[in-house]
Amino acid sequence: MQVARHVVCAVSGGVDSAVAALLLRRRGYQVTGVFMKNWDSLDEHGVCTADRDCEDAYRVCRILDIPFRQVSYAKEYWNDVFSDFLNEYEKGRTPNPDIVCNKHIKFRCFFNYAVDNLGADAVATGHYARTSLEDEEVFQQKHIKRPEGLFRNRFEVRNAVKLLQAADNFKDQTFFLSQVPQEALRRTLFPLGELTKDFVKKIAAENRLHHVLQKKESMGICFIGKRNFENFILEYLQPRPGRFISIEDNKVLGTHKGWFLYTLGQRANIGGLREPWYVVDKDGAKGDVLVAPRTDHPALYRDLLRTGRVHWIAEEPPAALVRDKMMECHFRFRHQMALVRRVLQRGRVPGQREDPTSGAVRLHTAEGPENVQRGQGGPQ
Repeated sequence: MQVARHVVCAVSGGVDSAVAALLLRRRGYQVTGVFMKNWDSLDEHGVCTADRDCEDAYRVCRILDIPFRQVSYAKEYWNDVFSDFLNEYEKGRTPNPDIVCNKHIKFRCFFNYAVDNLGADAVATGHYARTSLEDEEVFQQKHIKRPEGLFRNRFEVRNAVKLLQAADNFKDQTFFLSQVPQEALRRTLFPLGELTKDFVKKIAAENRLHHVLQKKESMGICFIGKRNFENFILEYLQPRPGRFISIEDNKVLGTHKGWFLYTLGQRANIGGLREPWYVVDKDGAKGDVLVAPRTDHPALYRDLLRTGRVHWIAEEPPAALVRDKMMECHFRFRHQMALVRRVLQRGRVPGQREDPTSGAVRLHTAEGPENVQRGQGGPQ
């Protein structure tokens, strides 16, 4: 008799991870649920939301009759995710900590814990995503240590696993998984990849999981919750008062507590103004935030973007980009933004050697004059 495959599923106390664990159990796998505590915080009412979520996750595992484990990665989260988050904000950029969290916490710390400590054959999460592997192919994957340096042995035969969009286009979360390493992706199951959110809720309702079904869906940065974002950031970064300045006539429209608090393209909440204004640029030296009226103002658009180092899920850039130094692709810089056709062109960071595996790239329109509007987030 074949021993059941052991799958360690991340359980967050929400409906998605609960149904993911349920579906794995239905497939006949030996399932263990693991709750990760990554941030110690209290909400406005003095309640630790992580403890409440942990209780909900534990209750899910009891209902499904599967083992439950709890781990804390608060230290790793602070060092690898939150410190980077603050550092990027101080430089005037807008990082996405959820992407970095998946890269370092869920698909490194949790993945290693599941495989090395719990003897998992595979891990699973409640993300709405798919890969190019069927379940049985995932279980056949062997641990392959990534070689040192940028280049692996070119004669090694290795078919990279692809990250694919979920069947539910609205809930698709591949944007947040865009930095997941190949090693972890090869041994990960996404049970919700073929399902819609409505169907997931229906499964939960039919299987005594009402306590997670009734919870509001978590939105935004996971560790901030419902708190005021500006107040939260200013607990860690020194305020730097400055001015809002109109890009049309250089008129001072108001003041702010720090230019780093604002993202290019976002609405600037300026007191006393009837019409909304939007952030066009930021002057870190002077502390000024340049703004423009209307969402269709020409200053809010660009036909060229430059990125930093690129993470290739397949570990190597596409052959077309290496050969031609450019390729057509589909592009988005924020979750749920429609994919648009663009041309990706490999470039070089001034003062550095050209690197075919990463380096700076340029994005411009494939069809001509259409522009890219600047908004929250950054190319991933």
